[in-house]
Amino acid sequence: MPSQSHKIAEILIRAIMDHRLVAGCKLGERELAEIFQCSRIVIRQALIRLSDDSLVHMERNRGAFVARPSMQDALEIYDALSLVEQGVAAQLSERLGPAGWTELRQQIERQRQATDEGNHALADVLGQEFHTLLLRLSRNRVMQEIHAQLLRRTTLIRSLVTADWDYCNLLDDHSRLVDLLEKGRLKQAMELTDAHYRAVIRGYVMDRQVFPELSLTEALRPYVSGESAATAKPSESTPSDKNTVVTQLRPHVHTRK
Repeated sequence: MPSQSHKIAEILIRAIMDHRLVAGCKLGERELAEIFQCSRIVIRQALIRLSDDSLVHMERNRGAFVARPSMQDALEIYDALSLVEQGVAAQLSERLGPAGWTELRQQIERQRQATDEGNHALADVLGQEFHTLLLRLSRNRVMQEIHAQLLRRTTLIRSLVTADWDYCNLLDDHSRLVDLLEKGRLKQAMELTDAHYRAVIRGYVMDRQVFPELSLTEALRPYVSGESAATAKPSESTPSDKNTVVTQLRPHVHTRK
């Protein structure tokens, strides 16, 4: 059963992804302890969890802040993801049986259905799950843990992205990758993995985006009260002219013609 600090960490991650906790936002232990009705020790444990995944930056004598990822951070994270997946490619190509190839193709079909229906949010989730499945089928727990941590580090980057990739092309990459691995064409599979992640990162450009600055109480209200974050609105007490400028990674819009 997840601990209280783990649950709080998950809520903070969701608030970051929903743009309610913006990059650079201070996460005061005392205020968070009041919001979640727990001790500051529990809050500190939750913040350390997020700090380990580079979602939160902790400064001595200043406290914890939502991290500000840079373009270089994004490049390094996606390069690392590519290297890890290339590392397990040989294992999959040599060891995976019919059931494993079928499971991968079923995942691709679910992603294809979501893409065809125009449900890009679901297609994005299923696309990420495809990469997680690759690592799980390798049965290398150490590599799975490294890969999972890298994916968590993309959380903040993705939360600051207005994503509009060509989901058809991303899906085609997944399908081609499985075909190459099953046929034992390892070199081409590794090249495709590298090209896939380079295509993702190549769409990112540095931009400046203004998000409303909410108090911690207001930002976390939907998750504590059960209200939908998508419909939650700042209260009248929130100053309308008080904003924070956040450096974003925003991808170019790619459309299929």
